[in-house]
Amino acid sequence: MASNSTALSPLSSAAAALPRTTILDPAKRAFPPFSLTGLLGSVFEPTQGCKVCILIDFDDPQTWITDYAFVGKEGFEVQNKAYDEFFQPLENGPASRQLGFAPVSAFSPQENVALFAYRCTHGSNLDLKDEAWNTDGQQLSLERDIYPNFDLILCISTFSATAPLTEKCKIHGFRGATMHGLNDVILESGLAVNYDDVSSDAEKVRQAMTEADAIEIDFGLEDGRVLTAWLGLEQQAAQKSHGLCKGKDKPDIANLPAGEVYFVPTDARGQFPMKYEDGTLGVLDVEDRNIIRSSLIEGKQSTIDEHNQRLTDDPMTGTIGELGFGTQVLPVSGQDIQDEKVLGTCHLATGRDDHLGGDIIPSMFKKHENSTHDDILFAPHKTPNFNIQQVRMKRGDQEEIIIEDFRPSEYILNAMGVV
Repeated sequence: MASNSTALSPLSSAAAALPRTTILDPAKRAFPPFSLTGLLGSVFEPTQGCKVCILIDFDDPQTWITDYAFVGKEGFEVQNKAYDEFFQPLENGPASRQLGFAPVSAFSPQENVALFAYRCTHGSNLDLKDEAWNTDGQQLSLERDIYPNFDLILCISTFSATAPLTEKCKIHGFRGATMHGLNDVILESGLAVNYDDVSSDAEKVRQAMTEADAIEIDFGLEDGRVLTAWLGLEQQAAQKSHGLCKGKDKPDIANLPAGEVYFVPTDARGQFPMKYEDGTLGVLDVEDRNIIRSSLIEGKQSTIDEHNQRLTDDPMTGTIGELGFGTQVLPVSGQDIQDEKVLGTCHLATGRDDHLGGDIIPSMFKKHENSTHDDILFAPHKTPNFNIQQVRMKRGDQEEIIIEDFRPSEYILNAMGVV
């Protein structure tokens, strides 16, 4: 089986002898070529005869999946990456033999590799509709025909499906990975690394932060104001998104690229800034773990008004469901799925958090389309108008700086073995 064993973790003992400025600069990190067998081998350790399928999404699934009509067409970058880099090598190439998959070209319960399409959800982590289609244009059921019949399910889609697939894997016993927004940068960096190394680095950060009482974040605005958000954690065990999903008897979903330590806040208050999709900047007021209002900094008042109307209409959309910290040295990809894993960044998320062990489930929302899990990433490329001046952790009598000016603190670097 091929592997990425030659790829050094940037914070491994071998890299620790390099200057810190080199270690923390993704432009100076040498990534190995993307290897499908290396990725699937390190993440899953698949066994002989393991059955795998790839799920992709379209607004009109039957039209575009039938006879591979989407292949080579503009507007389907993610779906074509799934076909070229995952399905084709597994169906026709040596990857399937090295990993123990049987090469096939169409679906039947006895075959070991297949491609299906489902209807695009148009929202992060919304539940999937049950209808799916195979490459012959035949309509199938995810619940009946797909989830029970495959050992590994790789969802390479437009919007994240981590939450719904995490729920389904526990029912049907499969393992899998979600890789939404896949592009060339992600393939050549975040999916080219050795996930045993990623897991090791994430565990070091997890140990440095686990059982924290609270986190405080100071956000510096361009006008000189400093906003502070406080998040209560009640000494909960920190969790890690580390990419490993090994053990055929342990149903689980890996979110790739991985490299993150996260908490499910039990309380939150204060203020934090928000950059909306149209570029509008706002300040969000938080009380009792909920965003209660947004106020305009600059941009469109109508964008702020729309957000406030949504908070009034369905207050669960403003509940803080996650606090996360990146643990990898990676280049910016333009997709939050990778960019939130970058060391020195942090993110909050609103909405459902049941896939993270939280208590916010889809039925608590007024409308199904509101039951999303939406990340709010703070990173230099994403929010240049805001600086994370400082992130502080309180754990008993211990107080530590975690991030300062979008860079990991001495405490975190020392925990990761960078001396």
